[in-house]
Amino acid sequence: MLFDPRPKKRREELFDREKEIEELLNTREPLTLLLGIRRVGKSSLLRVTLNEVENGVYIDARKMYFDSGGWITSESLIREFERALNSLRGSVRGKVFETLGHVRGVSISGLKLELSRDARLSEVLEALNDVGAVIGVDEAQYLRFYGSRGGREFLALLAYAYDNLDNLRFVLSGSEVGLLHDFVGIDDYESPLYGRSHGEVVLRPFPRELSVEFLRRGFTEVGVDASDELIERAVEFLDGVPGWLVEFGRKYSETKDFEGSLEYVFRQARGFLKGELRELERRSPRYILILEAIARGQDRWELIRDYLALRGHNVPKSRLAELIRNLEKMSWIEADFSSGRKRYRIIDPVIERVLAER
Repeated sequence: MLFDPRPKKRREELFDREKEIEELLNTREPLTLLLGIRRVGKSSLLRVTLNEVENGVYIDARKMYFDSGGWITSESLIREFERALNSLRGSVRGKVFETLGHVRGVSISGLKLELSRDARLSEVLEALNDVGAVIGVDEAQYLRFYGSRGGREFLALLAYAYDNLDNLRFVLSGSEVGLLHDFVGIDDYESPLYGRSHGEVVLRPFPRELSVEFLRRGFTEVGVDASDELIERAVEFLDGVPGWLVEFGRKYSETKDFEGSLEYVFRQARGFLKGELRELERRSPRYILILEAIARGQDRWELIRDYLALRGHNVPKSRLAELIRNLEKMSWIEADFSSGRKRYRIIDPVIERVLAER
């Protein structure tokens, strides 16, 4: 069902993502980056793709980050690999368990596999290479909080697999697009992955006509009569981010209340944003002020600077430029030259509205 808020797992549950699925399935690159803003459907696309290959392994980096209190340890990475391997189904599960049974630090009891604290992930990957595997890491930019060297240990493991394990492929997804690029470091001479060829699949919000068709088809699925005018009005507010379209469609199907359903979406966005902003504030409270300034129309560099100054933050030019650049890398904002002058805008219009109301 299109209005089911849970991540999709089967191709037929996704709407108009055939091209991106085929790109992920057909790439021969050892490493592929799956990129897109928050709530655009990357997790669903990754899960569907991994379920369509016999040997897909799903790793959730963001879960590791929060479960470990903001610093991913080798223990938490081992536990996540253990969970992912135990979730395998069908004949591949038996093949993987049989292969891993000979690896140091791996024990198999009945239908359960356990990795001890001294298990070496390089040896686990070598065993997976014997049967072939596609390893998907969701929100992979959080792995920069792995270990004591900004995730370099994980990148070194990835580089080893890239160079030596021909039957493994990795897909790294990320909402903070620039940060994921920086973390992987293909163009960074000091990165273990420097110079490696890789693929990229970019998942974009729906254009207007597809957003309209998404809502129309979703309402048809649940037997709700929604007028074209209502759907057009909803898209005016919500644009093409699938996550928000799902929330609206689900709520309207229950209540038949247009204004109430929109407010429900914005309430959900406020809850989502609360955690995201708390995380941003840990890095610098000035990020929040910059986002507020842009959302409230203070969207040029000098206006942002003045907005911060009025709130007691006199930020040097170089530091402000760095903060704005970081927000671009994290896919919160983007530069817009359509007016002939450089302005910034919040990429997600729902988030923009919520920020403007703070």
